[in-house]
Formats: sequence, C-alpha cells, structure tokens
Amino acid sequence: MTWFWSNLDLLWDRTLDHLILSVPPILLSFLIAVPLGWLANRYRAGRGVILTASGLLYAIPSLPLFFVIPAIVGTSLRSPLNLVIALTIYGVALMVRVVADGLASVDKDVRQSAVAVGYSGWSIFWQVELPLAGPVLLAGLRVVAVSTVSLATVGAVIGAQSLGSLFTDGFQRGIQAEIIAGIVLTVALALLLDGALVLLGRVLLPWTRLAATDRRAVRVARIAEASA
Repeated sequence: MTWFWSNLDLLWDRTLDHLILSVPPILLSFLIAVPLGWLANRYRAGRGVILTASGLLYAIPSLPLFFVIPAIVGTSLRSPLNLVIALTIYGVALMVRVVADGLASVDKDVRQSAVAVGYSGWSIFWQVELPLAGPVLLAGLRVVAVSTVSLATVGAVIGAQSLGSLFTDGFQRGIQAEIIAGIVLTVALALLLDGALVLLGRVLLPWTRLAATDRRAVRVARIAEASA
C-alpha cells in the first residue's frame, strides 16, 4: 500500500494513457463493423466470406501484428498508432458478426411494414433496422470495450505507455504492488467503460427499458392469475 500511495500521480497518468489508447479502437471498430455487418446481412452469398474473414482477424497473434503494421503503414515500431490499429482490427473481428446477427434479428414483417409506408432502403436501415438491432449491437460493443482494455496492456511490450507498463516495470524491478495495481486498475477501467456504455444505451435506446418493464408486468400478471 505504501508504493500505491507514493505513486498516485504515476497511476493516474498510466490510467489516462490507457484510456486514450482504448477509446479510439472501440469507436473505430464499431464504425467499420457496421457497414461490413450490413453487407453480410444484406448479401447472403458473401455472408460466409465476410464473417469468416473478419473472424480470422482475431486469430492473428498480437506481437507479430505489432511488427507487421509499421511495415505497412510506415509508422515507427514504437508508435502508439500501431497499438490503436491492432486493437481496431481485433475489435472489428469481434463486432462484424454481432452486427450481422443483430440486423438479421429484425423481424421481416417490420421491414415489410416500413416499405409499405414508404421508407426507402437507407431509411429502413437508419430508422428501423439499426434502432431495433441496437440492444444486440450494444451487447457486442460492451464485449469489444472490455476486450480492448485488456489487450491494450500488451502494448507495453512495444513501449506504448499504458497500465501494461506497470506490469513490465513491476516484473523487471520485482515490485509486486505495482503489478497488482496494474491489474486492479485495468479491471476497474474495463468496468468503468462497460458501465458508461450501459448508461449510454439507456439514453439512446429508451424503448428497451419500456419493453423490459412490459415483460415484467406480463410475468407478474401471469403469476397473479395462476395464484388466484
């Protein structure tokens, strides 16, 4: 505990560094995965190819990827941009199938009703399919957020300052408290981002709470009816 209280400034700086490295890949992976998932859902012939290819991205080992990206992009080996790109790739790998499945879960009758009242193809996507698939997409994004925060610690190997730096420095110097602090703060940051996404979902998807309330009311009514 003495080391912890003596290094609060360091812990705060590394937490902010970790947050800065984690948030952009989460947002970018969502923005990239949505059109890819839409294509996979829209064109059945290419669904298998898109989902398989995106899924295989997650099988790429992180350390070799950190060396390949600079050769392709032209960044320096220790650039934090390499980590952001790698985390975005892993986020896309997780998110594409979620988007495709979420859009596929929208009832066909709802789509047909939207067409019947004059919605165009893009209007159906933005105003019907995407909002209805929102809960599924949010669940997938929460997984991506937690995964990204965890994987960002690996960036310490290439010199990217983050909470992972507490692991490498703690191991090298034999400071167990530093390692434990890194683990606790990584978990805490993952939980913080997950909670922020839950709150964001409640703001952007208020109808999901109403639906849950209606379901609970139906269950209570059925129990009361059965007990009568």
